[in-house]
Amino acid sequence: MSLYARGRDYHKVLRARLQTLADRLGEQLGPFGHRVFADSAPVLEVELASRSGIGWRGKHTLALSREAGSMFFLGEIYVDLALPLTEPVDAHCGSCRACIDVCPTQAIVGERRVDARRCISYLTIEHDGPIPAELRAPMGNRIYGCDDCQLVCPWNKYATRAVLPDFDTREVFDAPTLLGLWAWSEAEFLKRTEGSAIRRIGPARWRRNLAVALGNAWREQGDPVVAQALQAARDGASELLREHIDWALAQRA
Repeated sequence: MSLYARGRDYHKVLRARLQTLADRLGEQLGPFGHRVFADSAPVLEVELASRSGIGWRGKHTLALSREAGSMFFLGEIYVDLALPLTEPVDAHCGSCRACIDVCPTQAIVGERRVDARRCISYLTIEHDGPIPAELRAPMGNRIYGCDDCQLVCPWNKYATRAVLPDFDTREVFDAPTLLGLWAWSEAEFLKRTEGSAIRRIGPARWRRNLAVALGNAWREQGDPVVAQALQAARDGASELLREHIDWALAQRA
């Protein structure tokens, strides 16, 4: 699962900290109109980051910084104050295409162009229907998001670990197994993902994603325990989940 999702939900953390910053500005400047965002509204965050000089839009479409790579969150405070302008920075990707080449589903269809319909992050988090059959095998064991295009980026050698304890990996997500996660009941999912970004996808999408990952594990490893776990869940599964379980079981006929 994506690195960012293993701790507390960044939406909650960033919005709270941005609001605290806005409150402190108000103490210094007096009342002013403002609104805070953290991937929580249709705000063109990467474009704003590019124009403000925070970084440039990488070929994977994410904001890139020479000092921090792309492993950071973006948040904004819209204000009705006149602020000094900052200059955008030049792009520094050069001829590198590591992110394009590494994408498991070839979702990066050109420089700074992503086909979200093929992106594993979109498929495992935002998409609520069946995962296209041709994209299931390339998903591998990715059950929530995908970091491949960032992990391969040379600029992320400058990425640093978050200092906030909120973003520390929860024990339950520290080296979990697919079978262990598959064994969760709906109540366990809700309890163990409380305060996590993972909770928003709900147990249905969570188990759909796990079924795909288990199918890939069944094909690659042939462990009969995997097939038994899938088969045991089939009868009580929803139509959506049953489709993915059947696909998973068929990976090693």
